[in-house]
Amino acid sequence: MALALKPHQKLVMIGDSVTDMGRARPVGEGHHSALGRSYVHYVDGLLATAYPAHHIRVVNVGTDGHTVLDLKQRWQTDVIDLKPDWLSIMIGINDVWRQFDLPLQPETHVLPDVYAATLDELVAQTKAKVAGLVLMTPFYIEPNPADAMRARMDEYGTIVKQVALRHGARFVDTQAAFNRLLEHTHSSAIAWDRVHPDHVGHQALARAFLDAIGYHWSGT
Repeated sequence: MALALKPHQKLVMIGDSVTDMGRARPVGEGHHSALGRSYVHYVDGLLATAYPAHHIRVVNVGTDGHTVLDLKQRWQTDVIDLKPDWLSIMIGINDVWRQFDLPLQPETHVLPDVYAATLDELVAQTKAKVAGLVLMTPFYIEPNPADAMRARMDEYGTIVKQVALRHGARFVDTQAAFNRLLEHTHSSAIAWDRVHPDHVGHQALARAFLDAIGYHWSGT
């Protein structure tokens, strides 16, 4: 499988704090720390080194603390107005997390039906405007699938898969990428809060994303 992104295309990656990781404002793009320290940073570096002639333009518009409802509010400015050729979406961690760390504040919770409908709406209105879409699941770096938050996160991951299938988007199972690490490494060695990964975790996310778009590790 050849790399799905064509030369000189723009890849916009949107999400929450896991995507954000200190990226530049208002748009994370450029040299040094502009892309932040997340998987987006690694995706950009690996594309540039394996496919130097492609000159892929990578943009980070992740925002700390956001849910899918927040994405909807900024969709025009942070997606449509940027005119991406490819769009990657990874959202859902805060949609789930607020149900556990703020259980008495239901106004902060994004329940499955709202999450599914909103994500589907955003994908439906955008897919005709881009050459390709990648949907990445939210994740929880916890090896026990019976853990309440992990089980809930898996539920949201299933929703992402269903939306991807319905709209013909590429799908990335980020939980599976972390499960592979958790077979050999304790979660605390990857993320102190089981949500915000270290450089190894972000490399795992970058690798899972790149595999989904046909990246060849030996390049062209």
